[in-house]
Amino acid sequence: MNKTGILRFQATKVGKDTALAQIIGLVEDALSFKAPVQRLADIVSGYFTCHHFNGTVSALVWYFLLSADHIFLLTVFIAVLIVACPCALGLATPTAIMVGVGKGAENGILIKNGGTLETELI
Repeated sequence: MNKTGILRFQATKVGKDTALAQIIGLVEDALSFKAPVQRLADIVSGYFTCHHFNGTVSALVWYFLLSADHIFLLTVFIAVLIVACPCALGLATPTAIMVGVGKGAENGILIKNGGTLETELI
């Protein structure tokens, strides 16, 4: 604690050469990396893009074959949308990676890429 004197500093590194800038760069690289599980989620999401069609067909089957009421038809349609919609998988995967990398950075743990979070430690 300096209460009376003058402090002199000499910067040995500035800008992108500092340790902080390198840490920020590592965190940004980790967040932009597409983990294998995220690639898999994108592929799976591509196969379930017709969930609106599936919900409509399910509701129509109940309507024409079983004469269900409108409230039940709406329930069937919404249930199929919720179960078949890949949006949750497509959004949850990158969000989980981003939160994991961010929490690690807050606690002083630098994670090189999102795939590292998938590695099992025994």
